[in-house]
Amino acid sequence: MQRTAPYLLPFALITLVLSALALSPLTPIAGAQDGQKLSTAATTSSSAKISASSSDPRLSYPVTKKIEHVDNYHGTIVADPYRWLEEDNSPERAAWVEAQNKVTFGYLEKIPFRGQLAARLEKLFNYPKYSAPARRGEYFFFTKNDGLQNQSVWYVQKGLDGTPEVLIDPNKFSADGTSRLGTFSLSKDGKMAVYGISKGGSDWQEYFVMDVSAKKTQSDKLEWVKVSSAAWAVDGFYYSRYPAPDKGKELTSKNENHQVFFHKLDTVQSEDELVYEDPANAQRFHTVGTTDDERFAILTISERGKGKKGNALFFRDLTKGEKNFTPILAEIGDDSYRVIDNVGEKFLIQTDHNAPNSRIILYDPKNPDEKNWKEVIPEKTEPLQDSGTAGGKLFVTYLKNVTTRAYVYSFDGKLENEIKLPGLGAAGGFGGRPEDKFIFYTFTSFNFPPTIYKYDIAKKKSTLFRQPEMPGFQATDYETKQIFYNSKDGTRVPMFLVYKKGLKLDGNNPTLLYGYGGFNVVQSPSFNSLRMALLEQGFVYASANMRGGGEYGEKWHEAGTKLKKQNVFDDFIAAAEYLIANKYTSSEKLAIQGGSNGGLLVGAVINQRPELFKVAVPQVGVMDMLRFHKFTIGWNWIADYGSSDKPDEFKALYAYSPLHNIKAGGKYPATLITTADHDDRVVPAHSFKYASALQAAQVGEAPVLIRIDTKSGHGASNTKKAIETTADIYAFILYNLGVTPK
Repeated sequence: MQRTAPYLLPFALITLVLSALALSPLTPIAGAQDGQKLSTAATTSSSAKISASSSDPRLSYPVTKKIEHVDNYHGTIVADPYRWLEEDNSPERAAWVEAQNKVTFGYLEKIPFRGQLAARLEKLFNYPKYSAPARRGEYFFFTKNDGLQNQSVWYVQKGLDGTPEVLIDPNKFSADGTSRLGTFSLSKDGKMAVYGISKGGSDWQEYFVMDVSAKKTQSDKLEWVKVSSAAWAVDGFYYSRYPAPDKGKELTSKNENHQVFFHKLDTVQSEDELVYEDPANAQRFHTVGTTDDERFAILTISERGKGKKGNALFFRDLTKGEKNFTPILAEIGDDSYRVIDNVGEKFLIQTDHNAPNSRIILYDPKNPDEKNWKEVIPEKTEPLQDSGTAGGKLFVTYLKNVTTRAYVYSFDGKLENEIKLPGLGAAGGFGGRPEDKFIFYTFTSFNFPPTIYKYDIAKKKSTLFRQPEMPGFQATDYETKQIFYNSKDGTRVPMFLVYKKGLKLDGNNPTLLYGYGGFNVVQSPSFNSLRMALLEQGFVYASANMRGGGEYGEKWHEAGTKLKKQNVFDDFIAAAEYLIANKYTSSEKLAIQGGSNGGLLVGAVINQRPELFKVAVPQVGVMDMLRFHKFTIGWNWIADYGSSDKPDEFKALYAYSPLHNIKAGGKYPATLITTADHDDRVVPAHSFKYASALQAAQVGEAPVLIRIDTKSGHGASNTKKAIETTADIYAFILYNLGVTPK
């Protein structure tokens, strides 16, 4: 079936290399809507107060004013002197942003090899990138980026040997390349498509409809779309949206009353049919998908704002003209359910109900009691990663020590064969249409660029379909290995290490340790061409698979949530200690990086163990753990973090919140905080308040800087910005580790 929006994972990290360049077809992306650009006018209050407020002889930080503001959390009084930085459209805040960027870019511009490094990154990124094809009838659809295009372009061709023709070129959406393609969904026959446009990095999208054969955009235009896919049903499609926010409040809207509509082609949005809403439960997500045969509409409802990890599930039979949804699971709990496909009137469902590693069941609406559920694929010792159907077969992937294993089953659960993958890495895209004779999947690893394979279903055989051409890159120059280390409580945690062959374990290797650790997100072994700029300089790249992720199923995820969140920080600190104890590096040569939930991770661990790290890069981080649920979609993360509204969860949050655990007079690592003016997922106020507090507390000579991008959001809005941001981060890391690029 068509997938619903990925927002059910609240904020899987959007990497600097623009994950959209390598997306599989039909994957919906949360999109955007343009917001207010920060003022660059002449400043008065904040910028006029720039003075030497740090012992760092190289820098003079802007003096950030403090206000008298306190909150009472269950009897604990908490000061919030930088609350004024939450005011999104405040001229005073805009002046502060300008003053901070002036200091930051002034510092970065003095790094002698910054330009050289940016040129190298551009060269490394400049190679063609393709997505796996998706078939509709005789036609195949795929994306391609020539190398340095700001956005990937959608192509269509007749047959696998046909001539590709441009279908949609997102580079033409805006002059500066910051408007990007979000959702892209083809109708069953491939004659029509829905596509979403986000502006400046925001999560809001506008939906448009294209006549594929004519390659012409129709008059249909849908606004205020968020947390949505486009699920086709004959003459239209289902989508989800919020009521229009107040003018000028797009970036700070609380995103409440998520509604499902059906849009009939060639009509205006005001005529759309309201399919489902629940204003009494304003923070619920409501999304609808349709089965491949378009017989059933599947309604998924979640309520993470109340701390519930799972979802409710409903259906209605469109062939019978049903208007009401029939429950499969009426109540929302901590168990998740997803319809993979229908088998006639029955549904194949992937669920972790009574199975933390997930299983697949067959659900019969005529016999709905749980005792009548037929177990098609039982739970295994490895977590079930994903499942899909194509050509009358069931494709299932599992994770074994964080690497993918792929299998083919019959619909009744009989194992037919394993799909042998090229090595240990990550693979995805196993799915297609019921009539498909073959499918495509993509395989990647740390030193294996994303490579597309064609799998013949009848012959049970994979063949190479498309391999990246990367002049100058030799995978054999690098070594990847997986190690296991013990965390503070003895838990065995995996970590991948990547480095140039011939590495000497002398404790002097510059090292970048990366982590995420949350929301059931798996940090899979994947390729990043920009990372080569570090590896070729002798860096060790370490990726820790901490609790809170989905590497070992729901139990592993749960062990890093709410009152157990400290486990994640302990796992990351133990990873650093392992690298030092085993002579890969030393504290003087160790940098750490993480984004979003990983930004929270970096902020927390440098508070707890500042002496362990030389450089820290927290990106778009959740830094105020007492107020995160007050902004935009932040309430959606309560299921993982808990809420300061509850006494026991407040105590846990307050104990590690990056903003609230900065110690005055501390000696912190060289820190480069990054955020963007259009981030309406993790609002930039998190980073603004955190940077202000850290600058005020730092007594060491290491710099504490904040880099605030414009016309970007929770990730870089185009290739140019992605490379610029990465160049600044890498230059900062190299410079502060004392590494001069060769």
